[in-house]
Amino acid sequence: MFEVTSENPLPDKLRGGIAAIGNFDGVHRGHQALLAQAKAIAAKEGKPWGVVTFEPHPRAFFRPEQPVFRLTSQALKLRLLKALGADFVSVVTFDSELASLRPEAFIVQELQEKLGASQVIAGFDFHFGAGRKGNADTLRTMGLKVTTVAEVTDEGAGHMAFSSSNIRNALHQGQLRQAARELGYDWMIEGTVVQGDQRGRTIGFPTANIIVEPGVEPARGIYATFVHEAGKAAPIWMGAGYFGDRPTFNTNRTFFEVFLLDQTLDLYGRELLVSFVELIRLDQSFTSVEALIAQMTADCESARRILSRYVPANLPLARLQAEGKI
Repeated sequence: MFEVTSENPLPDKLRGGIAAIGNFDGVHRGHQALLAQAKAIAAKEGKPWGVVTFEPHPRAFFRPEQPVFRLTSQALKLRLLKALGADFVSVVTFDSELASLRPEAFIVQELQEKLGASQVIAGFDFHFGAGRKGNADTLRTMGLKVTTVAEVTDEGAGHMAFSSSNIRNALHQGQLRQAARELGYDWMIEGTVVQGDQRGRTIGFPTANIIVEPGVEPARGIYATFVHEAGKAAPIWMGAGYFGDRPTFNTNRTFFEVFLLDQTLDLYGRELLVSFVELIRLDQSFTSVEALIAQMTADCESARRILSRYVPANLPLARLQAEGKI
């Protein structure tokens, strides 16, 4: 997948294609339906297709004091778009200049000049440009063919629309299966393993510590997880992951750390992808380190049992994820 930057303009062979446009946080099943439409049109017309998306998240720009619970970091979003077969992606910087850009100027700058796009695929409620005044009609007025995709719903869940907000709420509540149904894959985080305080090592559970983006707030507790090194399909390790602030030790800091089951590895500096399969229990405080160790031993057995019987959902991204191809 070609990533368009000011230093790396889109090559001629990829110009004139189909552009799917949106924020695509989570690249959930609603987004996947829109992207599938772009891919199908491109195949029918013999053209390349790609994605126009925005960084940082627009809410982070307009309300910087309120960290956004992003379902996917930029790196992970690009990884998912590549897995779905996009030929190119253009990440537009969402800043004050972009926020004040008239819709017509945005079309010329980002779609026509940068990509030479012949057609745009967007959600039915997509708006853009200063004051959110641009819409599908604006795109058509500027000479672009436009396909809008209707709201996509889950046929098996009371026709509920797939929504990034719904997924965030499910993760807040520890409802991993619900989140996975809407995402089309098990929710993931990606990050580099950093030096921790090595407290886990002293009690027999050495963990890999990963710094997560501000605002990422799933339910605090212990999770059954799969772990693999980003960019490598194998090996895939089983793990017991922890998100919380270690109340037993009064740290007052939020951590994500994962203990690999049946493995002893030096992971410092490596980029890991962690897939959250099931919440084992919510976070709690223990009266002694011995009680904590006993519970952690039980948690690891629970994680091993859950992961050993795991079967990926019959969805393209879930299958690719289970094979370590994302």
